[in-house]
This record gives sequence, structure tokens and C-alpha cells, in this order.
Amino acid sequence: MKRKFPAWLRSILYVLLFIGLTSWLLILDTPAVLAQENTVNYTLSDLRYRDFAHQDLHGTSFAGAEMQGANFQGANLSGTILTKGSFLQADLSNANLAEAFADRVIFNKANLTNAIFTDAMLASSRFFDAEITGADFSGAIIDPYQVKLMCDRADGINPVTGVSTRESLGCR
Repeated sequence: MKRKFPAWLRSILYVLLFIGLTSWLLILDTPAVLAQENTVNYTLSDLRYRDFAHQDLHGTSFAGAEMQGANFQGANLSGTILTKGSFLQADLSNANLAEAFADRVIFNKANLTNAIFTDAMLASSRFFDAEITGADFSGAIIDPYQVKLMCDRADGINPVTGVSTRESLGCR
């Protein structure tokens, strides 16, 4: 004799299975995994005024690094870990920061012209007086207060993605 579970119990089991599989997939696809692939690790480093222009730094860790005035113009920073880093007055123009894990990062007064932040984690990061013309923030997680401040000065269209800064931030 085949035993049948009540419909409500089956629904709960399906939801738990879905949550479990989704969590497992998210754990496998984290920026931390990418950072381990790259042998360069700048965690907690003093990188003030260093030149990283046009370098392929994808998957690198810059967690807690001080990068004031550093030049990352045109650099590939996709999938990097930037947690608690400081890009105060840094040049990130034309840089690719897609899928970067950049929570609690300071981008104050940075040049983010035409930067790509698609699907980046930017929670609790600050962008005061940053130049964001042409930057693409599509799918990025950003605090609503920062979005409001950036919408006041958002302008331009990203030359690579073709998305306007205002549209990527969801400005009204």
C-alpha cells in the first residue's frame, strides 16, 4: 500500500527542497570562489596612489584595502571582493566591477565614469560626490538612500552596455 502525504505537507517539503537547492547553488557561485582562483591578494593592503590601469584583476581580493587616489582606469575588477575597502578619490573610469562584492566600500569623490557595476553587491557603500556619468548599476544591490542621492546627479549612457545611469539606478 502506497502512503500519501497530505497536500499541505507536500507543499512544505517542496518549498524546503527549493530553498535548500537555491542556497546550495548560491554558495557555489560566490565571489569568494573567484577570489581564490586568482593568486593576487591585496587584502588589508595600503595601495594609495598605485596604478592598476587596464589590468585584469578579476577575482582578486581588495578587502579592507586603502586605495585612495589609486588608478583603476579600464581595469577588470569583475568578481572582486572589495568589502570595507576605500576608493576615496580613486579613478575607476571605464572599469568593470560586474558581480563585485563591495559592501561597506567608500567610493566618495571617485571617478566612476562609464564604470560597470552590474549585479554588484554595494550594500552600505557610499558614493558621496562620486562622478557617476555613464555608470551602469543594473541589478546591483544599493542602499535606497544612496540611490536617491545618486539619482540627483545621474546622467549619461554606458558605452559598453548601452544602459543609462538613471535607468540602471531606477531613478524616476
